[in-house]
Amino acid sequence: MSLIADTASLAGFCQRLRTAPFVTVDTEFMREKTYWPVLCLVQLAGPDEALAVDPLAPGIDLAPLFELMADPNVLKVFHAARQDIEIFHHLSGAIPTPIFDTQVAAMVCGFGEAVSYETLATQLARARIDKSLRFTDWAQRPLSERHLHYALSDVTHLRLAYEKLQKRLDRDGRAAWLTEEMDLLSDPRTYLMDADEVWRRLKPRSSSPRFLMVLKTLAAWREREARARDLPRQRVMRDETLMEVAAQAPVTVEDLAKTRGLSKGAAEGRHGEAVLEAVRLALATPQAEWPDVPPKAALPRGLGPIVDLLKVLLKLKCDQHEVAQRLIASASDLEAIAADDDAAIAALQGWRRTIFGEDALRLKHGQLGLALARDGKALRLIEIDPKSPSKPS
Repeated sequence: MSLIADTASLAGFCQRLRTAPFVTVDTEFMREKTYWPVLCLVQLAGPDEALAVDPLAPGIDLAPLFELMADPNVLKVFHAARQDIEIFHHLSGAIPTPIFDTQVAAMVCGFGEAVSYETLATQLARARIDKSLRFTDWAQRPLSERHLHYALSDVTHLRLAYEKLQKRLDRDGRAAWLTEEMDLLSDPRTYLMDADEVWRRLKPRSSSPRFLMVLKTLAAWREREARARDLPRQRVMRDETLMEVAAQAPVTVEDLAKTRGLSKGAAEGRHGEAVLEAVRLALATPQAEWPDVPPKAALPRGLGPIVDLLKVLLKLKCDQHEVAQRLIASASDLEAIAADDDAAIAALQGWRRTIFGEDALRLKHGQLGLALARDGKALRLIEIDPKSPSKPS
């Protein structure tokens, strides 16, 4: 049996896994027609056993699975965990704990940016992953043995990948580096989108406070409507239409019906009335409460070359320490360092400061330099004596 389809079998399997030090986890889900992901399959593997769970089986109770996910004595190992964790959080109200994300661990261990599961399986487990079924409709039943074998390969090879990554972390003293990233994935706020803040994801085309207030209210209405009806946001109203309504701010059905992308029938029905009510609510909000998006401040004159030098240093340091650049600093972080020695960014704190931040500040203040090695094939850092005379440029 490779597929569990009843509560008793699930409870027995989960009870066995609760004696294991870790369990690898993956999910298959569909989201094309719904707001919330529809969980179609859960793959679980302990050190010696791997099975798939059918959440769509009639009468199955997933409580034993959720209890396993909440067991603090069993480490839950995912690859690219965010969407999987979001599903468990939505269905059970709790985030699996403790967790280990092999994609993040691989970034810490020098495998590059956002390394794929196939890459890890190939390099660490010497396995070849057949991804020909990646676009399967996982809600279809019955699932063939080929589908189940494919799905279970996502957790069986993950066992060895996890064990090897954990050994590297322990060997290099980097376990604490990963902990910080796992804390973010374990924070419920990571998965709770405030409906009143959704508008910020839309890349507003105008900075007019009036436009932004209407857009904010409309986006919040759409978000709540999508959740209540379990529909994708774009099925409720497309982003382009949302922007157009916000720009025009119609207050009558006639005006709303002229909106590009909105049919006359929609404008005259319940949908249209809800949109007009959102517009009215926005325009009735005191102007002091209207959102404001200040234009991005231009980098002060003279700091551009410093940022360019910091980019080179970041690449050099990440190559030396075999860690992904994305984990250390972003482009905006480098600009912040160039402008402020005490910038409140992660790159100037903790282990990131140790391997990059300190030298970034020294480079900025002329205490450290970058030079080509004698063979001209590599960069190296050089100490600069502040007492040594320097020629003016």
